[in-house]
Amino acid sequence: MEEKDIEGSDIYSLRARVFHRIRENILNGYYKNNEELREVAIGKELGVSRTPVREALRQLELEGLVKIIPNRGAYVNSISASDVRDIYIIRSRLEGLCAFWACKNITKKQIEEMEEAVYLASFYSQKGQTSQRPVCDNRFHTILYESCHSKILEHTLKDYHNYVWRIRQKSLNSERGVESDKEHEGILNAIKNKDEMLAEKLATEHVLNAYKNIEKNNMFNIYNDLTEK
Repeated sequence: MEEKDIEGSDIYSLRARVFHRIRENILNGYYKNNEELREVAIGKELGVSRTPVREALRQLELEGLVKIIPNRGAYVNSISASDVRDIYIIRSRLEGLCAFWACKNITKKQIEEMEEAVYLASFYSQKGQTSQRPVCDNRFHTILYESCHSKILEHTLKDYHNYVWRIRQKSLNSERGVESDKEHEGILNAIKNKDEMLAEKLATEHVLNAYKNIEKNNMFNIYNDLTEK
């Protein structure tokens, strides 16, 4: 984030950009669990003053990703194994609802975009380019969330999806990836056929299956600093 970008930014846009950058750095492991988040250092890194950094840290505290200790400072409060479990269980319910609503609200263009995401996932798998699988997975879910036509549900699901980005990458690059691609195709077909109950069922099972794979293969060690709370 360059200084010239900041100078031309609206104050609310600036706050949002700083918030999202710090949150992204926590979730992708750039900032480690219990690491102190120094306002001056982060401000210098992002090319902003301490004020938007301080406000971002307070907002992140509300999300549970930062712990502010009076007279000491702000520290990273990384997600735990139990957090990952909770996110997947909550996501499974919400994603089912999302698919249910998508049957009524999805557009022809969105269906075509989802079909493309499913096709590309299969194409890259056949080519052995598994590194592209998370990209296709993100694309599929992003379109699904947008197709439900609920800003609240879309925002919530996108947040949860991003929260577990690192562990999703590891899971998708395992044998689970092939099954995930097939499940996407089933969800898409149910939505295309306007079968609300089947779409809801398949979307719910899809997320639960993803968590079962993570748990079965004990993938929680993707976070070197992730422990039970």
